[in-house]
Amino acid sequence: MDRVIHQSRRLSCSVAQAFACFTQNALLTRWLTADANVSAETGGPYELFWQPDDRQNDSTIGCKVTAISENQLLAFEWKSPVQFKAFANQADPLTHVVVSFVEHASDCQIHLVHSGWRSSENWLAAYQWQENAWQMGLDNLVKLVEESQ
Repeated sequence: MDRVIHQSRRLSCSVAQAFACFTQNALLTRWLTADANVSAETGGPYELFWQPDDRQNDSTIGCKVTAISENQLLAFEWKSPVQFKAFANQADPLTHVVVSFVEHASDCQIHLVHSGWRSSENWLAAYQWQENAWQMGLDNLVKLVEESQ
């Protein structure tokens, strides 16, 4: 059975604001990455760059949005950082992220599911690294939303 990363966070904002944090380049650079090239449409780029001066490494260059439903769901391909690039970024299909957004009375919940992890030992290291990275990233998102209230 493939491993799946599943994380969720309660955010003190509307689903529209939470959705924007995953789809607007200016907001993505405030909590997740150094530079972003995201177009919120199916087939559009979902490219994040942690080292903008070296766009081929530590980035999701070439990744695409695979599904989008405004303020409800966003799905996109994902690439791993340079230390896992040799196997993870050549995989077909790539790993895949689905984020769903659920409105509540005074806030919203996001659910992130990152699937497609293979079962070999080197994949386990990539999975563990990514699980930790999402943990930190989503914690940053919670802080960003709280600070903008």
